[in-house]
Amino acid sequence: MRKPQGPLRTGWTTGACATASTKAALTALITGTFPDPVSIRLPGGQEPAFALALEALGDGWAKAGIIKDAGDDPDVTHGATVISQVRLLPNGHGIQFKAGDGVGTVTKPGLPLAIGEPAINPVPRTMMVGEVEALMTTHGLEADVEITISIPGGQEMAQKTWNPRLGIIGGLSVLGTTGIVHPFSCAAWIHSIHRGIDVARAMGIKHVLGATGSTSEKAAQQLYNLPDQALLDMGDFAGGLLKYMRQHPVERLTIAGGFAKMSKLAQGALDLHSSRSKIDNSFMKSIFYDDILTSNMIDRIQNANTALEILEISKEIRFDIATPIAELALKTAQATLRDADVSVDIIITDRKGEILARAR
Repeated sequence: MRKPQGPLRTGWTTGACATASTKAALTALITGTFPDPVSIRLPGGQEPAFALALEALGDGWAKAGIIKDAGDDPDVTHGATVISQVRLLPNGHGIQFKAGDGVGTVTKPGLPLAIGEPAINPVPRTMMVGEVEALMTTHGLEADVEITISIPGGQEMAQKTWNPRLGIIGGLSVLGTTGIVHPFSCAAWIHSIHRGIDVARAMGIKHVLGATGSTSEKAAQQLYNLPDQALLDMGDFAGGLLKYMRQHPVERLTIAGGFAKMSKLAQGALDLHSSRSKIDNSFMKSIFYDDILTSNMIDRIQNANTALEILEISKEIRFDIATPIAELALKTAQATLRDADVSVDIIITDRKGEILARAR
């Protein structure tokens, strides 16, 4: 999705929606009345109000649902209904979380939740616990409550997220550290890269792969016969991967990508997105040997619109530009890793997935 022009509208995380749903359902269970809208307090002190899209009250249970509004962010869960069903537990049972329809379960180590736990992240849990304890205290009750979070259709939505690779099975994660979705933020993607590294380390995987896209990822995975658990969804965020791995090393790292993205890495760029880094034609020209370039070739390189155009020029004169680009990209990666105990290599592929160059 292309970023819209002009000011962008913020939205709410699944964690904020789950917290508001939980507060509404528990209020109804205690008092018989659903607050609509229902307000909650976010970690940053904001107090948004949420309209209810669903409410139901039964014998010993209540549930409420809120439609998630992600603002202008291209969030896969935008428009999803986040439902919380609550019921009171016997004294001494505390607050317990359950995964309902469309919410995943953790099956691999390395995440901030134990294996077998519902994929409701720590901050949303803390938010819900705070609202539950405050309500129960107000009404003179002990905080012994079961909270089941559901997101209908979440299992299908989760296939468009990193959850299957992270070992979160059966649905989505309930996420959010601030409660607020900032449109087109890099934070969620980089967070997923970090969790991928954590899972790989916890599983004892010694060789991981970060790729800029599916074509280069498939080529490198086949080359090294890597399991899916070794694949990190790096995308454009080479810096996010390398800087985290500097502090949380894995024995071996492969970075794979197309010629244009790896050219940016060779230039020293760590964010490879087209809006945040550009191909430097003068840099690209400096890769060629001076004695093989005619004035016409120099002019074409300097005025080329894309890295692919420069690659095609190199093919015309049978000059291997991909290998020195790979070697320079390797130097950028090594410089970013600093003295971390990580062996790194670079793979450059063409658009068909054929390997153009490798450096290690």
